[in-house]
Amino acid sequence: MDSPVPEGPVRLLGINDLPACQRLAEDRGWEREDRKWRFLFSVGDVYGIDDGNGELAGTVISTPYGKDVAAISMVLVAKRYERRGLGGRLMRHAMDNTDTASLCLTATDYGRPLYERLGFRSVGLCTAYKGVAEGLSKRGVTVPVEASDMPAVHALDTEVSGADRSELVKRLPSFCESFRVVRDGPGIAGFGGAWKNEDWFLVGPVIAQDTETALALVDEVVPPGQVRLDIDHRHPELIAWAEAHGLRPAFTTTVMEYGAPLTGDPSRLYLPVAQALG
Repeated sequence: MDSPVPEGPVRLLGINDLPACQRLAEDRGWEREDRKWRFLFSVGDVYGIDDGNGELAGTVISTPYGKDVAAISMVLVAKRYERRGLGGRLMRHAMDNTDTASLCLTATDYGRPLYERLGFRSVGLCTAYKGVAEGLSKRGVTVPVEASDMPAVHALDTEVSGADRSELVKRLPSFCESFRVVRDGPGIAGFGGAWKNEDWFLVGPVIAQDTETALALVDEVVPPGQVRLDIDHRHPELIAWAEAHGLRPAFTTTVMEYGAPLTGDPSRLYLPVAQALG
């Protein structure tokens, strides 16, 4: 017999709810991803529905960047309640409580029909490449970020993303194990980072004025060990780099938007911090 669908309110979660979020993620076959969840709690609004037995029936996160755009992520519903309306309820709550012109998310094939019913539009594809990167060439083009670089990092990020992501940007140097820039006179031509997530490193963000700068950043921020790059299909040169260095495609998601068309310049966004953050 199916468990009764929880009818309690969608509530704003706090960091004390992190263990329940992770148990819900494991219920869906996801990893615990402690660092990612903690980072999302620090920059976003995490919502959930209690199941009445001390666990969470579902979650969703909205990470707003000013009044421009918000990234929707971590739409999770416990297996015992799947396909019974909770995902739509959580999504509608996040959408109703996010005051931005646009929303964005990356959808699995499983979740995309729900987002389409809610009015999201497909705008691209993103494939995760994973493995141990081989034959890296350290070009000596990048340098570790310094505090004096951060205003230029913020300015470039705002220009490329089309939104003021200052809360996210200011946390990147401490969040990333490696965070480097390519200087260009008084400004910068690009910046990139890599951060530890469970037993592998996620490479991103990488934002650069041109492909050569982007590839130099990737070469110099990719650490030894298992890595993952979430590559938008608009960057075939980065896909070629991944394949040439021994990485292989793991899964593909659909990039989607809602509301006003996304602004900014995706041609210079080579790798996101994470798919969950747009």
